[in-house]
Amino acid sequence: MNKIAPSTRRIFSVLLMLGLTMQACTISLFGTPVSPGNSTPIPAGEIASPTPQVMAQTNFVVTIPEPLQANETLAIAIMDEVTGLSLNATQFPMSPRDSVTYTAVLPLPFNSLVKYRYIRRGAVQVFEDTNSSAAIRYRMHLVAGPGEVRDIVSDWGDKSYTRPTGSIVGQVFNSDTGSTLPNILVSAGGQQCFTDSLGRFELIGLPEGTQNLVVYSIDGMYQTFEQGATVGGGNTTSVDVRVKPAQIVSVTFTVTVPEVTVPGVPVRIAGNILQLGNTFADLQGGVSTNTDRMPILSLQPDGRYSVTIGLPIGAHIQYKYTLGDGFWNAEHTVNGQWNLREFVVPAQDLAIQDAVQTWAAGDSAPILFEVTVPSVTPPGDIIYMQFNTFGWMEPIPMWPLGNNRWAYKLYGPLNILGSFSYRYCRNGQCGSADDGDTVGASPNGRQASTSILSQDIQDTVNTWKWFENPEPVTLVGTSIVPRASGFNAGIEFQSTYRPNWSYYAPQAFANVQALGANIAVLTPSWTYATVSPLQFSPTPGQDPLWIDSAIMVSQARALGLNVAIFPTPKFPASSSSFWLGAPRDAQWWQTWFTRYRAFAVNYADLATQTGAQTLILGGDWIAPALPNGKLSDGTASNTPADVEAQWKSIIADVRAHFKGQILWALPYTKSSFETPLNFLQDVDGLYLLWSASLSANPSATKADYANEAGRLLDNEVAPLAALLQKPLVLAVAYPSATGAANACSADGKGGCLDWTALNQPNAEVSSVDINLQTQADIYEAMLTAVNTRPWVSGFISRGYYLPVALQDKSASIHSKPAADILWYWYPRMTGAVK
Repeated sequence: MNKIAPSTRRIFSVLLMLGLTMQACTISLFGTPVSPGNSTPIPAGEIASPTPQVMAQTNFVVTIPEPLQANETLAIAIMDEVTGLSLNATQFPMSPRDSVTYTAVLPLPFNSLVKYRYIRRGAVQVFEDTNSSAAIRYRMHLVAGPGEVRDIVSDWGDKSYTRPTGSIVGQVFNSDTGSTLPNILVSAGGQQCFTDSLGRFELIGLPEGTQNLVVYSIDGMYQTFEQGATVGGGNTTSVDVRVKPAQIVSVTFTVTVPEVTVPGVPVRIAGNILQLGNTFADLQGGVSTNTDRMPILSLQPDGRYSVTIGLPIGAHIQYKYTLGDGFWNAEHTVNGQWNLREFVVPAQDLAIQDAVQTWAAGDSAPILFEVTVPSVTPPGDIIYMQFNTFGWMEPIPMWPLGNNRWAYKLYGPLNILGSFSYRYCRNGQCGSADDGDTVGASPNGRQASTSILSQDIQDTVNTWKWFENPEPVTLVGTSIVPRASGFNAGIEFQSTYRPNWSYYAPQAFANVQALGANIAVLTPSWTYATVSPLQFSPTPGQDPLWIDSAIMVSQARALGLNVAIFPTPKFPASSSSFWLGAPRDAQWWQTWFTRYRAFAVNYADLATQTGAQTLILGGDWIAPALPNGKLSDGTASNTPADVEAQWKSIIADVRAHFKGQILWALPYTKSSFETPLNFLQDVDGLYLLWSASLSANPSATKADYANEAGRLLDNEVAPLAALLQKPLVLAVAYPSATGAANACSADGKGGCLDWTALNQPNAEVSSVDINLQTQADIYEAMLTAVNTRPWVSGFISRGYYLPVALQDKSASIHSKPAADILWYWYPRMTGAVK
């Protein structure tokens, strides 16, 4: 229900402060450099805020593809990545030097890193993009003093041009040690990419001419590098860059907040570097910062808030204080403008004293949202609000009141809203873990309007989608044979990724440990952005960056779990359409193998540096690249004659970078067993991807499933295991949906869905019904079959949905009856329970 109540309620602040003492959402992802226990306020006389910044005159000179129309002008937009790239850019008009050359002189802070792009203004605003029609997030320029920046606009969003292009490739090194640097952002011509474990980068399709090359450490731990790089049409320019590491100093932020601030609510810092919540991604609604990754300030006895953070000397910091993210409930000036603060970190410790002028903007009064959620809501869950302005934006965590009640007071920016939509969800997974009345990616949502009078909106969530009435399964005791030491009992995580998942990873690993599992299989990804030319690299916001994966490995290992890394690519549509659309000529194949080699070596290095025990190569998507490869339509994929040698060379390269166990992920299909793969002799074992049909009979029992699983294992899998004489780990994926036992969940078109189609946050498939019990029965049957076959050296459940418990149709067993089956079997198989 949606009810308006009196705006002043005496008990609200008391309940809120009590609830906040239990709030789980109070730890930044990057917790190491943060010292929230700074309980002694710094005397005002000892505060040394940053000195006023010296400005440097910078002349931007840009060449555009063709002359502007009579009604058009050109502008340069200075971007605000803290608020949101599309939300608070400042535009400056440019003056023509000739018909295709424009200039603008801007005063910019000395030693700042400016992010900008060009805009063609006419009847509508048109942003620049790349030759491949990819959006340009921003260009970068390091303001080292007065100077000139020359740029070339390659393309406009509404037009396409044919012009000579070239590439810049290179490596980034630590200038002090000579070691290569991963996770460094490299930009030229508005294109961006991240370096891999060997510091390698590639920017392709750049217009010929001199490009401004910027090498930037997203956490500020290395000094920014900038120089011009000449690109020739059809040529590749090679650049090796050495960047100097930065020293760390302590920066203490102490802030006074407005008196209207609800006492004790989390006050965060949103900023432009990784440690301050910047994801360097295009998130929902045009923002780039994520609330769950921001530092939280501690409430001091004098009512101020404070936090001490280790920051790198020389880093250009832009930041703001917020009760939400960089957009929602972020600080404003008294005249209603966004308040974006900035400074360059000095060479000594710094104490900054700030004061938030207002959280509001305009004359609209704050809106207090209070919601009561179902009693079945897991006690560790956090309730989020999601607002719809220009589209659904990033969810914001609410404040706990206890007794299944949550609140959030929205101060701003209410001046731009009028009527708006909102909704509730669990653990920030709006679109998956939804309020039953606002389900899916694009619901209408609940409705609210701004007003000059304060409002208190009280809501009730009656049911959660996919978590309506969870009940544990009834377990039947079974005689379980303890396996030999080294048996893998584990969980493979779903390869989908969003930046706010990182916050929930520790709880997910704790859940895995509680099941009795001894290994977590992580599936970090890169994305194939285009097939020709082939572009394969991490996409921020969709693929975890190096640091994200490294943190997750360390979190799992801290709980005593072994870790396997199973790198998994993503495709614009599907793997089959990717292969069908590829040229697959000799040059393309050579490029593909070069890219996959870099992908595999990158994660081999990650495994080595983080202490992961196992690396898994291959996968069901890779069949067209194997010897005698076939496409999804049955035709030959035209792999090169040296394909076997290519794979053996890649495995040898991986071994040179990683000394742990290497498994090959082989799908259980007829074709994969019929085609001998000689290079499998070079790996340490098989990771058998198993979703085999166990029965087409809807009345089949667990015993029927177990018998069929045993038959398939004995007749089809055991001979391969005997031939290879290597360990075999069974990696099982069965959705909790109709058709799972027959390995065919109907797609509604007479065909079968791939099991990943039912994963969250994909759209619900109406042709498939949920069936939790069948999934549990299949798991029990599979474990029964494995129980009497000692040559199977591991059992892994695939598709675990990390951020929240859902009883949906997917293969994830997170909080489903199948999880109870594993909870009973895993400790007994590993010998932890006798």
